Amino acid sequence: MGTENIRETVRQRYAEAAKRSQTGGSSCCGAAPASDCCDPITSNLYDANQAGQIPEEALKASLGCGNPTALAMLNPGETVLDLGSGGGIDVLLSARRVGPTGKAYGLDMTDEMLALANENKRKAGATNVEFLRGEIERIPLPDNSVDVVISNCVINLSSDKAQVLREAFRVLKPGGRFAVSDVVTRGEIRPEIRKNVLLWVGCVAGALDEEDYRAKLAAAGFEGIEVEPTRIYRAEDAREFLSAEGIDADAIAPEVEGKFLSAFVRATKPAVGCGRN
Repeated sequence: MGTENIRETVRQRYAEAAKRSQTGGSSCCGAAPASDCCDPITSNLYDANQAGQIPEEALKASLGCGNPTALAMLNPGETVLDLGSGGGIDVLLSARRVGPTGKAYGLDMTDEMLALANENKRKAGATNVEFLRGEIERIPLPDNSVDVVISNCVINLSSDKAQVLREAFRVLKPGGRFAVSDVVTRGEIRPEIRKNVLLWVGCVAGALDEEDYRAKLAAAGFEGIEVEPTRIYRAEDAREFLSAEGIDADAIAPEVEGKFLSAFVRATKPAVGCGRN
């Protein structure tokens, strides 16, 4: 699938999720209780306290695989950028943590999601939030302008992840932090197994191997790179999806167990004089 086809597929998926959230449905079971949820990837990512801080529509539009706002260190007065901000859940939570002297940006390429995010911003009464239209491969912000870059299961959907990481590095201030949730793989996996399982995990295949992710971050200029697993997926989790695709979950289980995971990926842009700018 070409770059434009991948981008259009992602755009359509996010547009549909935005529309569903506004008609009472959820994106992929979003933040629904596990007992009601069809998807162990996107469920139960936000606790009751966080859920109570933001509009319900933001939760329903979530297509995330983690909760970067719970794991990232955010301080009052800082500027945060969320890549692929969707309905705005992580932007609104970040805005509360950086406070009125801070700023939270959300970047998304989908008009429907941006409209939903701005409506959620209005409902939340957030005055330190701004949603931007654009692609994560070309961030519409100046060099050295943000303290923290977050993202929730979006970078894995890009067809040019190295460019996304270079852009994240560019907009971060010296000493700035990269703190994202993403889907990664671990170890050798046959191409056909990777394709089938990643269609379930990310709806669009594209997750990087953990070591490849580390290498691309290092090539972009980052240091202090860490990949911390937050959820590890099993063939059993994907049984319904795989069966619908005509795939025997039991047969591929030995090649799947422990190899597909959501992870919190963190890194730092070196301080002035310690790396590229």
